Amino acid sequence: MEWDAEVDVIIAGAGGGGLIAALTAAQAGLEVALFEKTEHLLGNTAASAGMIPACNTKFQHQLDIDDSVEKMTADILIKNHHESDPVLVEALATVSGELVEWMNDSLQIKMSVVSEFKYPGHSALRMHAPPSRSGLELMKKLKRNVNALDNIYLLLQTSLQKLIQDDAGHVIGIQVASSEGTQYIKGRKVVIATNGFGGNKELVKQHIPEIADAAYFGYEANTGEGMEAGIQVGAATKSLTAYQGHAAINENTGLLVTWGTVMMGGFYINSLGERFANETQGYSEFAREVLKQPEQYGYIIYDERIHRNLLSIEDYKQIAEMEAFKTAETIEVLAEKIQVDVERLSFTFLDYRQQQNGQADAFGRVFFDQNLEAPFYAIKVIPALFHTQGGLLINPRAQVLDTNEIIIPNVYAVGGSAVGVSGNHAYGYMSGNGLLAALGFGRIAGLHIVESLIEEKGGAI
Repeated sequence: MEWDAEVDVIIAGAGGGGLIAALTAAQAGLEVALFEKTEHLLGNTAASAGMIPACNTKFQHQLDIDDSVEKMTADILIKNHHESDPVLVEALATVSGELVEWMNDSLQIKMSVVSEFKYPGHSALRMHAPPSRSGLELMKKLKRNVNALDNIYLLLQTSLQKLIQDDAGHVIGIQVASSEGTQYIKGRKVVIATNGFGGNKELVKQHIPEIADAAYFGYEANTGEGMEAGIQVGAATKSLTAYQGHAAINENTGLLVTWGTVMMGGFYINSLGERFANETQGYSEFAREVLKQPEQYGYIIYDERIHRNLLSIEDYKQIAEMEAFKTAETIEVLAEKIQVDVERLSFTFLDYRQQQNGQADAFGRVFFDQNLEAPFYAIKVIPALFHTQGGLLINPRAQVLDTNEIIIPNVYAVGGSAVGVSGNHAYGYMSGNGLLAALGFGRIAGLHIVESLIEEKGGAI
């Protein structure tokens, strides 16, 4: 066939995973064509808090944090009830430290350990993020690195249509569509980085009906084209029922309310003024609990201490600047301000404060010095679907596998396009799993592509 262009590496999707794969390959001297469906470089990474779980990093060592590949792998598997492939989990845990340090040292994206609190499921402080604790900052700095390299060719508003194979079944290029029409791009390696199908209501209803009624808070372009392109060339899929939900979206501002409000000692009530589940189980599975409540929304109740400690997180800082919460010197006045039953919230608060350190309450939440003091804060929150966690079946090198678990030559999948490490249910998602799978497998795919093309060329790219 006639090709419109030919490069070493084709990457479909310019979110965090795609940019990391592109930068890894380009730094080694490969020519990279990077296609993005929309007119912006955003993706789910930009909507995240920009926090990457990583173990055994120099940043942890500076704080005397004891962590390891084994601990991180165990934490992820315990959280998802051992439903995900342990080999994939270990691969991500192994690359995580190198990834974060490479981003800091080579890409000049300043990273540090998020030390304010631990997210549910993590046995060590291992979240790493840029200073603003913002995924948007992360994407801006990744974009800056892409723009600095003349061997990355970025095309916006150009979407993946299908993968192209030769007679032997090897992927040799892709078909894309843009305002200029259909184009055929030849590449020695192809990376699918178009994220999952959270923005495709029909696919969500088909595979994850329990969250289909929730608001979608992910990137609107995540409609499953990458997964469909893989299926068309014989790829297998796995864990399509897995997803990351979030129980704390402030609908008025459209901002994510950090779960630090809970992990630092706050609690979550429904519209009746009552607690209804263990908030520390994780914000992903808690979203499903909120959907079961009257009117399907709630409030997080916390205090001034927590408020001040969270101002270093960009999303929360914006929420504070817009005064999206209510404050009061007493719980009774706070209840009146948010229009919930005063007696019920007063009882809920009293019961909450009476829990003893080290003891579990009726919902299974274990309390450790979580005494709230006036002034009190309340912010209205709704549950949402953030992104899907299942996708194309891959091996630890991010290579796509067919239904017999045999490698489909030359094609890789990263992030939401591929099966993640969250198992098969919402409870399997541990904070950072999504960004880890995107950036981690992006790095793994890029490194393997470099290694394999050097081998093919006899030691020279």
